[in-house]
Amino acid sequence: MLSVLKNAWKVADIRKKILFTLGIILLFRLGSAVPVPFFSAEALDQLFSSSTMQGSLFGYFNMLSGDAFAKGNLFALSISPYITASIVIQLLGVAFPKLGELSKSGPEGQKKINKITRYTTIGLAIITAIGYYLTMKSLGALTNKEWPAAVVIVAAYTAGAMMVMWLGEKIDENGIGNGISILLFVNIVASFPGTFTRMWAMIHYNGTWDFSQIPWMVILLILMLATIVFVVVINEAERRLPVQYAKRTVGRKVYGGMNTNLPIKVMMAGVLPVIFAQAIVSIPATLAQFIPSWQKSEFFNNWFSPGVLPGGAIYAFIYFILIIAFAYFYISTIFDPVEVANNLKKNGGTIMGYRPGEPTAAYIKKVLDRVTLMGAIALAILVILPIMLAWTGVPAFTNFTLGGTSIIIVVGVAIETTRSLESQITMRHYKGFLED
Repeated sequence: MLSVLKNAWKVADIRKKILFTLGIILLFRLGSAVPVPFFSAEALDQLFSSSTMQGSLFGYFNMLSGDAFAKGNLFALSISPYITASIVIQLLGVAFPKLGELSKSGPEGQKKINKITRYTTIGLAIITAIGYYLTMKSLGALTNKEWPAAVVIVAAYTAGAMMVMWLGEKIDENGIGNGISILLFVNIVASFPGTFTRMWAMIHYNGTWDFSQIPWMVILLILMLATIVFVVVINEAERRLPVQYAKRTVGRKVYGGMNTNLPIKVMMAGVLPVIFAQAIVSIPATLAQFIPSWQKSEFFNNWFSPGVLPGGAIYAFIYFILIIAFAYFYISTIFDPVEVANNLKKNGGTIMGYRPGEPTAAYIKKVLDRVTLMGAIALAILVILPIMLAWTGVPAFTNFTLGGTSIIIVVGVAIETTRSLESQITMRHYKGFLED
């Protein structure tokens, strides 16, 4: 990766794109630090320091926003409305065939889909901003509860969400990599210093040193590195189905007659099943923010808190099952074995040992189901592992808030951006990265 960055920097055109992307990232982080009026910083700190808040949807939104959500800053909603809008439009494309056909009708159709996504993002941003305002109002985090303050807060957060979407699109147009993915990557990385600062405080606090946690931190570091390696392996893993194309004679030229393969990625769904599953499993902890009796209830704390047994085991089990279920659901919306089999048949391609048409589609579906199960289980294990470590009660584990979801996103975006740089270098016929 470092050699790719070094060689990309030598190309003037790519260097300009890298600098442009860095400039957008700087603006994005500045916006994440701009405060919105009428919020009490002390009240927000107290709210988001509670364990129930960390296990709720608010903790998830805070992770996506790089702590801007917990501080009530301008980019508190971050990319959440845009991601949600994109997922909604993608799912509606399955429910409404005309919308699905529009996304497959070339550049013009894609422009219309992007336009619909933008309008949907505006609507979701307004709804989310209103929900955020009402939540903070009910939890006592506002210094002014009059309607003019409400208008200012909702307008500021809606404008912030649209600004984030615009910045992401500018990276797509003039920068390197996928804009929204880059901004999400930056937000997660921005939370790293806070995590390591808390870990350092466990060793050195009030002028005294406590080295008892160092062995646990070393174990944690080893587990984190192993997780990164595992994510890279799983992210790159794929099942290749051998495909043979028949020879065709067109005029005096002969086409086909070659062997290739049909790759089916293990992590085809990416991190989206985790996003769906976390939205469902976080509902009890989210409702607890509005029902004080739940927070004080021994039953709730024992059975719905992810960090406490036996409730943590139930929480983890439900989370595990939901990730697998949503992985199958999402794959069914983006990959159609029948369509793939028909495309192979039209182009004279066959999977060795299977007749074109329905037998090929059935075989592809069988392989897809198995590969999806393996990828979903691996994804679920990565996400559940930090929760299981928290059950030990070791401070080094309970204070380490970088979960499997964060690591998956960070590693995935790093790999995607590296590939984008490599393709940019290749298009310019620069072979330096091949020689290193």
